[in-house]
Order: sequence, then structure tokens, then C-alpha cells
Amino acid sequence: TTSRSTAAEKGCFVVYTSDKIRFAFLISYLSNSVFQELLKISEEEFGLSTDGPITLPFDSVFLEYLIKLIQRRMDGDTEKALLMSISSARCSLPCSFQQQEQLLVF
Repeated sequence: TTSRSTAAEKGCFVVYTSDKIRFAFLISYLSNSVFQELLKISEEEFGLSTDGPITLPFDSVFLEYLIKLIQRRMDGDTEKALLMSISSARCSLPCSFQQQEQLLVF
């Protein structure tokens, strides 16, 4: 479950998108390979944040789309295709859903 509330709930972590929208995710999302790739891309783009929030190099529409795909409990082949699309679709910041949607249509 995701949330856009102002305070992080217990058992959640917070990320921001390139368009400065705040998302709170359950800690269990950290074990998802798609989410791990998003965090890896964030680290490559922005470095490790020790004193501020994690920012993902995608806009909120794109992140919401990815969340919906994750919540559908994709099969292994679909998840692999999504991971490859995310990895290969890196573009200059900010990445938007409109720039990448053709790569993520399943």
C-alpha cells in the first residue's frame, strides 16, 4: 500500500519523485526486485542520501504506474521485462511516464 500522507507511518519508508511528490511505502517493498532497481537508479543519479529524503528519478505518474504493475503480482517473465525496461529507459532527469510508457506496455 502506498500513501501520500505527510508523516511516515511505522513500518514505512518515504521516497520523493522528480516532481516532488511524496510516497510512503511499506518496508516489505524493499524486498521487491523492481523496487530495488528503482533505489539503485536513484543512488546512481543522486548518490546516497544521508541527511535528506530519497528521490527517485521518475515523475509521480510513472511511479504510480510501476506500483500498479508491482501490485498485480507479475510472473517472472513480466518482472524481468519490467526490470530491463527500467534499466534501459534511463534518461535525463526528470523521466516521465510519457517518455517511457512505450517501453513498459505489457
